[in-house]
Amino acid sequence: MKFILIMFILLTGANSCQQEQSGEVVTLPTDLTVQIEELGNGRVKAIFSARDVNFYRIDFGEAKSNMQRVEGQEATHSYRTPGNYTITVQAHTTEDAFISEETQVEITEQALGLGIPTEGYESPESYDGYTLVWRDEFEEGISPDWVYEIGDGCPNLCGWGNNELQFYRRENAEVKDGMLVITAKEENFGGKNYTSTRMKTQGKQSFTFGRIDFRAVLPKGQGIWPAFWMLGESITEVGWPACGEIDIMEMVGGNASGRDNTTHGTLHWSNNGTYATSGGKSSLSEGIFNDAFHVFSIIWDEEKIVWLLDGQEYHTIDITPAHMDEFRDPQFILINLAIGGNWPGNPDDSTIFPQQLVVDYVRVFQKD
Repeated sequence: MKFILIMFILLTGANSCQQEQSGEVVTLPTDLTVQIEELGNGRVKAIFSARDVNFYRIDFGEAKSNMQRVEGQEATHSYRTPGNYTITVQAHTTEDAFISEETQVEITEQALGLGIPTEGYESPESYDGYTLVWRDEFEEGISPDWVYEIGDGCPNLCGWGNNELQFYRRENAEVKDGMLVITAKEENFGGKNYTSTRMKTQGKQSFTFGRIDFRAVLPKGQGIWPAFWMLGESITEVGWPACGEIDIMEMVGGNASGRDNTTHGTLHWSNNGTYATSGGKSSLSEGIFNDAFHVFSIIWDEEKIVWLLDGQEYHTIDITPAHMDEFRDPQFILINLAIGGNWPGNPDDSTIFPQQLVVDYVRVFQKD
């Protein structure tokens, strides 16, 4: 939805339509009007007009911005953080002879896609032939079953193995209204330009086989990389990829077609000492994963792993080969929100911060 604000002229520093400069009378512009259109996702367009004007300047009111000369009678700008901003437009006859107009624009979390939707798919709390063996509904804070990985992965795994740009902190995870909210921020900390959270159940809860459901609203944007995944408990003895990795949900965000609306399900393992991987993906027919809640699931048994999106199967991998025996051993759960890295690439000017991964629940079912 577009919101249009029409602002009319306020003359600053003049009580008439003329100013005297170096003995010459200069006619000031008149009838300055400004329209501000909110285009969505933090983008706004300013459209302006005046009489007796030679050129315009505009300042969109961010901390490091200043007046910029405009070619023509409109300018667009993308805000990346919520707040109230003062947009100033100047109509110039000369560099020193001008009138100006100021207007306020509010950029809300909802406008940036940061609000928590109320709609979306919800999975059942029970399945025939299965028992619910572990769950976290995030109703009373963050369970002690979660532990946090802190830092940038150095010295042993700098960039967490993918040249990621974030510094993981405990402080970026909180519970709001019965939801786990992991917030990725653009801020300097620990020698990095971004912060986020990575949490896991290692040493607390691990599982072999079953159905796992993860209901969440995903973040969006270039360089944004949320993931819900599993690693073998044997990682401390055999390392990666020999421990096996099950990626239940990964999304690499961005404006490119099929990124913010596509989820990936992947396995990583060791094929007799050689790294191996296989996976599939599923895309929404409408919208992106930031618009509503979706449920990302696997059904895992001795023979196969099946990936589901909102209860619909989209990929299956046979795990019966002997070289895939790591997928018949216990695995723990991880949730993280990475920034940048080899797969998504780095954030750019289109990326809005903060970004949030909002988790409603994690549920683990096993066969009776």
